[in-house]
Amino acid sequence: MLKFLSKVRIEFNALDPRIASCMEFLAQCNARKAKESNPACQVVVKRRTDEHPPQITVTFVNGVEEVFDATSTPAQNIRTMILEKGQYLETEQMFHEAGEAWPVIIPDEELHQFAPGTKPRKAEEKKL
Repeated sequence: MLKFLSKVRIEFNALDPRIASCMEFLAQCNARKAKESNPACQVVVKRRTDEHPPQITVTFVNGVEEVFDATSTPAQNIRTMILEKGQYLETEQMFHEAGEAWPVIIPDEELHQFAPGTKPRKAEEKKL
């Protein structure tokens, strides 16, 4: 998960009963496997003393920052979103490295072309 991020900032008041998502996400960030995937990713924890709601801010390697209200967003949902956006970033990078245009634009006429269906051949057909 951390391999797609350059920075994670987790903010919460330790006395706030709504910090479960922050604590779970912090545990995921501190896991050995996550740290090994990107040792350069900065994980910052800010313990607050005010009434500010728990918040998780992630910065992707391309500089895009996303802020999550950790009172209403489970840690697993945040992790899933990071992985999905990370796969998108990897795909974009592959296209750039190959010298291809990104995003891929598919002309309307190609979207509406007939494509023959495929189905597995039966054992008897394979012998012919």
